[in-house]
Amino acid sequence: MLLNTEVLGEGEPIVFLHTGLQTGMTDFDYQRGYFVQKNKVILPDLRGHGKSTSNDLSNFFIDSATDLTDTFEYHEIQSAHIVGCSLGALVALFFSKKFPEKVKTLTISGLMPEKPTDWLEIHKKNVEQQSKLLQNEDAINYFNNLHGEGWKQFIYMGRNEDWYPFEITCDLSGLKMPILFMVGEGNLHEIKGTITYPNADNDIHVAVIPFASHLVHIDQPEIYTNILEKFISQYELHIN
Repeated sequence: MLLNTEVLGEGEPIVFLHTGLQTGMTDFDYQRGYFVQKNKVILPDLRGHGKSTSNDLSNFFIDSATDLTDTFEYHEIQSAHIVGCSLGALVALFFSKKFPEKVKTLTISGLMPEKPTDWLEIHKKNVEQQSKLLQNEDAINYFNNLHGEGWKQFIYMGRNEDWYPFEITCDLSGLKMPILFMVGEGNLHEIKGTITYPNADNDIHVAVIPFASHLVHIDQPEIYTNILEKFISQYELHIN
C-alpha cells in the first residue's frame, strides 16, 4: 500500500512516523519546522490514518512496514533516518527489523520495552478511555474529518489485550544501525528501556527527558529536537 506522504525540503532524508490517530502533518510540528531547513522531511500517514485509507488492520505492524518500503521506492528514497513515537515507534521497529538496509539511524520514544505486570489493568483503562472517545460527538466529527470513518477500526484493534508487540520491543539486539531511545521521566513503564536496551550488542544511546512523559517530543520539543539533531549529526559523516 502506498502511503499518503508529504515531502518537504532538501538534504539528508528524515522520516517522522506519527502517533496513533494523528497524521504526518498533525504530529512532530516543531521537529518538522526545525529539520526542514536542512533535511528532506518525509511525513507519511500510516495505514488507516489521514489519507492512507484502509480498513484492513488485521496485520497492522507488518503491513505498515511493507507500506513504508513501498512508499520509499515510490519517492526514490534509498535509506533515511527514521524517527517514531508511540505507534510510530512500533512501526519503526518493525520496519528496521524487516528492512535494516533502509535505516540510517533509528530514533524511538513512547514505547514499552517489556510487558508490565499490571498490563491487564492498564489495558482495561485504555479500553474504557477509548469507549468514552467513541461516545464523544465532537471527537468523532474531528477524527472523521481527519481520517474518514475507518479510524474506528484502529480503536477496535486496541481492544485485543495482546495487540501490543512486546515480543518486538523487548529485544533490539538484532539491529545494527545506530539507535536513540528517548523517554520522558514521567512514564515508569517506558523508562525501563534505559536500563535494558543498552545491554544489547549494538550502538544504542538513551536519553531521559525531565518534565515529560509519553509524548516527549511534544512535552519538551526543544530538548527532544536538540538531542535528535546531535544524534543524527554524529553519524552523517561516516554513513555518507
